[in-house]
Amino acid sequence: MAARLVRRCCWRHWGAFVSPAARGRPRQVPLGPVPTARVLPLASFHPSSPWSRADGFSVQEQVEEGRNPEHRVIGELIETAASPRELFQLSELHPLNSNQASLVITRLSRLAAEQKLDARSILQDRRFQQLLSLTDSQISQVWNNTLVNLLKSLYSLGVDSSRPEMQSVEQEVLWRLRRLSFRQLASLAEFLALRQGKESKLLAEVIKKLELRWTELEGTRTVVMLMGKVGNISPALMDRLEDKALELAEQFSPDDIRRITLALAYQNRRCVPLLRALSYHLSQKHGELGRAVLTDLIFAYGKLNFHQPQVFQKIAGDLQPHVASMTPAEVTRCVRSFALLKWLSLPLCEAVAQYALDNTKQLSVTHLCGIILAFARLNFQPSSSEDFFTMVHEKLQGQLESLEPGPVTELVWSLCVLQQAKAPYLQRVLAPDFHAQLRGEVGDPLPAGRGLNTPQLGQGRGDAEPAPSERVHGWLGRRGSVSADLPSGGSLDFGVSPPLRTDAELVLNSENKPLPVKDFAAPHLLHSEGTKPLPPGARR
Repeated sequence: MAARLVRRCCWRHWGAFVSPAARGRPRQVPLGPVPTARVLPLASFHPSSPWSRADGFSVQEQVEEGRNPEHRVIGELIETAASPRELFQLSELHPLNSNQASLVITRLSRLAAEQKLDARSILQDRRFQQLLSLTDSQISQVWNNTLVNLLKSLYSLGVDSSRPEMQSVEQEVLWRLRRLSFRQLASLAEFLALRQGKESKLLAEVIKKLELRWTELEGTRTVVMLMGKVGNISPALMDRLEDKALELAEQFSPDDIRRITLALAYQNRRCVPLLRALSYHLSQKHGELGRAVLTDLIFAYGKLNFHQPQVFQKIAGDLQPHVASMTPAEVTRCVRSFALLKWLSLPLCEAVAQYALDNTKQLSVTHLCGIILAFARLNFQPSSSEDFFTMVHEKLQGQLESLEPGPVTELVWSLCVLQQAKAPYLQRVLAPDFHAQLRGEVGDPLPAGRGLNTPQLGQGRGDAEPAPSERVHGWLGRRGSVSADLPSGGSLDFGVSPPLRTDAELVLNSENKPLPVKDFAAPHLLHSEGTKPLPPGARR
């Protein structure tokens, strides 16, 4: 690498002093005295060595292209072509070099995407095959920026990856990765992440280069793009991007902040310093934020469990006027995010309750359950409580049977918190067959996320139900360890079957000494053996 750098510097330094005639023959040593001439600008000198030709789409290349009138005219014709037919005619009328052929292929791909053309007809055209062969035969002379766009275009057109021309382009890009600019690497990484995913070998090499050259990263747009599209593939790169985003936090627009927080939320990266910086600058920005920005921000904060009261107050205040125009899914998502954060905004919750009353027909049972669950977590009672819960009971009438056990349990728990549970709801969740289905003892296996205990209800997360053998062994182990520490005589009952998962039941007096469980009434069970009430100070 050092030797190549020295050769390039020497070549350019010597080329600045040669005469125009000698520049066309770089290998010929001029005879006789060399006349003194003005030093030419470096950008006007175009060496013909391979390493200089592949330096990228630089100022030097643009100047050289602009100095050739024919090349400039052909480039303009390629850019202004409105159909594949015009491009193919251009390739027949003018002798093209490999760089121009690559530009034609790139333009063909763009036209196919814009006009929704059939890519197969383009690939099967004889003239396209000629363009591809010309590019392959002189691939080393294609400029860097054109080469990157060529690779994207071939992927977009659906060229078979096993074709020699395709493999040649991929290999050439792989060889030139060190000479690509950071922006070209970022653009290529974004494209490959969307097209090929984590399995792409070329993407892995591009990410390695990005990790090594992250100090070259400039501009908010590239940071936001890499965090959203590539950060989930490389945790090491994401660490660097978070540091850079913290440095540029003041320059981000509200939409940039939205995209960054969403990227952090989807990747479960709770970077507190970055979130604090973004929240501070967001709260300092005057003016009303858009609805999409508001809903995505509160969703990201809820998913990351990040609390920032000033931002919550701003989001709730800006979001309230938009509630009436939101969809049921957006309303449910928004209010549940506030519930996860346990942030109660009375005007916003009142607006949500009024939205539910005004849009009863558009609300599905699932959306309504989400709103009730959020109100329960916030312990919020609407001002029009009677009308609201009358609508809820009418909407839920006859619908409990169609819901899965998990959502039904969450719904009834929420109604109990709101003091709105009626007999049909309790009868449904207290039925023995419902218990068996909830515990996964009969019927189909319980899906992952069911069997949540009270603190987990409505949080949208839960560990998968363990396998039956693992559950039995774990329960037996806990039973043995607990029994060994307690005296015998009926102080521990393992036959408990309440709605929530419980391994055993214990009654303690005011001095924390165990009492016989079966002697006392158990209103939480379907059948209670005891009749005595609990003594004062005792607890179950």
